[in-house]
Amino acid sequence: MSRTHPYQPVLLRILHGVAAVLVILALISGFLIYNTYDKRWGSFALPTIGNIQGIHGTIALMFLLFLPVFALYSFHIGYRRLVQEQSFSQLKQLGKPVWWISVHHFANTLMLLAVTFAVVTGRMMKEEWLPAGEIHRQWYLAHLGAWVSVFISLAVHLLMGAKVGGVPLLVSMFNWKIRDEDMPLSWLRGIKIKHSSLVLKVLEAMVIGGIIMAFILPVFNS
Repeated sequence: MSRTHPYQPVLLRILHGVAAVLVILALISGFLIYNTYDKRWGSFALPTIGNIQGIHGTIALMFLLFLPVFALYSFHIGYRRLVQEQSFSQLKQLGKPVWWISVHHFANTLMLLAVTFAVVTGRMMKEEWLPAGEIHRQWYLAHLGAWVSVFISLAVHLLMGAKVGGVPLLVSMFNWKIRDEDMPLSWLRGIKIKHSSLVLKVLEAMVIGGIIMAFILPVFNS
């Protein structure tokens, strides 16, 4: 496919689309929670939505259940879009195409780390804190930081995608076109079980470890 008409694998489009919807909904509902109960750094005159914490929690739980699948895909099929060992040396080639591609890979990786941080800190929060005015809780402040990290990561992810591939690349992620050879039986083609790259091994351990923590830690947070 030419650069002006990129084609993305169906499995990537499905997983990327689900992730995009859940992340955006989580960001919006998370901001509405802040705008309702906190407001210390500014706010907007928006209508209050009843049980916004419950809505946000439901979205977050759906994303947590989906994240292991997306993470495994990212590290074992879509790993070429993440930071590689050569990515660090490519950062020295400032302004060249390979530099932008490397920054794009860093942005993709940062997005994975940011959402992992978000699900861990979110799982450690209690719904009664904010209605009671307890806005200085450490886990809540950490979750606010995670929200900012996800927001910035998403913005950089989109900007770098537009820079590297232009609008056609962004649009291609939502294209409904399917090739004959891109059917379910071929979706796991190109899977890499073990990485030789130490960078990818460490990153995967951080993400998968974080997901496991998000499931286990709340048990000890009673």
